[in-house]
Amino acid sequence: MKQLNVFDWVALVLVVVGGLNWGLVGIFNFDLVATIFGTMSVLARAVYALVGISAVYLAVISMQLAKR
Repeated sequence: MKQLNVFDWVALVLVVVGGLNWGLVGIFNFDLVATIFGTMSVLARAVYALVGISAVYLAVISMQLAKR
């Protein structure tokens, strides 16, 4: 079984944060990232981009793990 490296853990944390944020948006119409960093500020956009990149990264490594 593959051991998780630092990139794996960071990606996992970012995807969980993104999922929780979407849950807050869907249930309470409350965007935590926008509240903390400002609506579509540079930092908020960076967080959204990092969450998206992390999701793609985890999708790729999960496919690699499934082949083993």
